[in-house]
Amino acid sequence: MKQRYSFPALVWNALRGHRDWAPAWRKAQPRKNYDVIIIGGGGHGLATAYYLAKIHGITNVAVLERAWIGGGNTGRNTTIVRSNYFLQPNSDFYDFSLRLWEGLTSELNFNIMLSQRGVINLCHSQAELETFARRYNSNRQRGVDGEILSVAEIKKLIPHLDTSPDVRLPIVGGAIQRRGGTARHDAVAWGYARAADALGVDIIENCEVTGLHIDHGAITGVETTLGTIKAPKVAIAVAGHSTQLAEMAGVRLPIETHLLQAMVSEPVKPFLDTMVSSATHHVYLSQTDKGELVVGGQIDGYNSFSQRGAFYRIEDITSGAIALFPQIASLRMLRKWAGAVDMTMDGSPISGKLPVHGLYLDGGWCYGGFKATPAAGWCMAHTIAHDEPHDLNRQFSLDRFRSGRVIDERGAGNSPWLH
Repeated sequence: MKQRYSFPALVWNALRGHRDWAPAWRKAQPRKNYDVIIIGGGGHGLATAYYLAKIHGITNVAVLERAWIGGGNTGRNTTIVRSNYFLQPNSDFYDFSLRLWEGLTSELNFNIMLSQRGVINLCHSQAELETFARRYNSNRQRGVDGEILSVAEIKKLIPHLDTSPDVRLPIVGGAIQRRGGTARHDAVAWGYARAADALGVDIIENCEVTGLHIDHGAITGVETTLGTIKAPKVAIAVAGHSTQLAEMAGVRLPIETHLLQAMVSEPVKPFLDTMVSSATHHVYLSQTDKGELVVGGQIDGYNSFSQRGAFYRIEDITSGAIALFPQIASLRMLRKWAGAVDMTMDGSPISGKLPVHGLYLDGGWCYGGFKATPAAGWCMAHTIAHDEPHDLNRQFSLDRFRSGRVIDERGAGNSPWLH
């Protein structure tokens, strides 16, 4: 039976210092053999484990996390969910993901704090506005919501935005996906972890994979800091480190790892109740329930696994934010972080089988990893269970780079590297 807490119970636990709470999931110890091993305890790995157990009845599953659950990119993003991609494979996939997001709190019995406040893309030239009109017309033909906005309509939605025609890069219009918004990243990881654990999945933290066991072209298990664990099927879901894990199997991926920085300001009185993005300024902003501004932008532009980031990119991102909202110039930065993200050569993910039998990859998500979480797990669970991709991730195979059937969606982020 799922445990629920009433408001008086929450107050009582707060007053007693939040002590003696029941663990949300078991602290499992690794067994010698599993049907499936999932490397990576972030949102994608946990979602894959949950759907394997819930939909396909495969419960003898281990999720191996080298540190703690949600400590990687799941806890290092800007929480945005949307589905306004141009090309059909991405548009269909991300809109399916958004529909899963809309029911996820009920599905997991865990409040993921989904806030469909709308995602607004600002345009600073007629050419940019025409590009977004083309994208949104394509979306609407497939049943994905989207609208083109005038400057007056944008000003009504975002009164504090500087829409003056006298600025260096004046706003000429924009577009909105009203179903887009934000979700609580930690809650997504915790919700999937608790739900997967309740179905019998073993979640094993502080268990780093140091090698892959391959026999006659097939995966047989993994070597970890806690010993050897056997399984005939292994999935890699380690955003930012996909190339390192794949190299253990002798597979070279068309992926580069870059740093994507973001930051949070000190809290201020609420003034922004949508997510707003400017590709021209390479910046996007939203405001949390606590009043903090969450600000992100483009990648640092060099390869790294460090998760630290360079200061010049902070200056670049904040200058873009201030150009849109001059009144925030005096705010202090509360904290900043960087995620190590997989950047594929065409801007679209790799989700499916690798050349080693029984080895699967969920990677290459570029800017789209967090918003893809539910659908990525759903499709990867299907792929593992049937050893064949789902229709939604069939075109995201690694083989597309050999055949030239790339899905060039590199313009869907806020980076000049992607334009």
